[in-house]
Amino acid sequence: MPQDSAATVQPTHVKATREDWLNAARSILIEDGVSEVKILTLSNRLEVSRSSFYWYFKDRTDLLDALLTRWEETNTAHLLRHTTLPASTITEAVALYFRCFLDDRFFNHRLDFAIREWSRRDERVHDMVARNDRTRQEAICAMYLRHGYDPEEADIRARILYYQQIGYYALDLNEPLAVRQHRIAGYLYGFTGKKALPEEVKALFDYTAELLAEG
Repeated sequence: MPQDSAATVQPTHVKATREDWLNAARSILIEDGVSEVKILTLSNRLEVSRSSFYWYFKDRTDLLDALLTRWEETNTAHLLRHTTLPASTITEAVALYFRCFLDDRFFNHRLDFAIREWSRRDERVHDMVARNDRTRQEAICAMYLRHGYDPEEADIRARILYYQQIGYYALDLNEPLAVRQHRIAGYLYGFTGKKALPEEVKALFDYTAELLAEG
């Protein structure tokens, strides 16, 4: 097979796309851990032959690398984007940042923790997770700096905000959105030291209400 076939040539009568393989691998990673992300397991789940895997990936390592890249391109990239959304106040900025975690289309916390569990057994993945954590914290710190906090306070508040959210998932609290919604004003005050404007709280209320309506 030509070396570039996985990237440039599609198999005839496609039954499973590259995205299908990645999605199946992500599901197994979340459900059972990285040790169970195997080509045979994936082909059985997708009901396709193992040979079709090699249209898209060189080997299992290539697939695992693609999973890590996808994690960075989704979880980390969405988090970074939410720290830079236009905001007039720090409370509005934090409220916009919250949206990333309220909506699992932006931040898949189960994937985040599957990657972290994987990193306990793989030094390369451990280093990658540490790098992403630093990048995320620095982005949150920059958000506070843009709203007038001095560097030391910005750094501390960024750590509190980030660690709280990761810790929330680590404790597997899984509060209903409606419950989290009613704590919004208190959270905004706790993370910024400032009272949020009523319209800022309402905007986040409305956002969570839309998510609830979508099911």
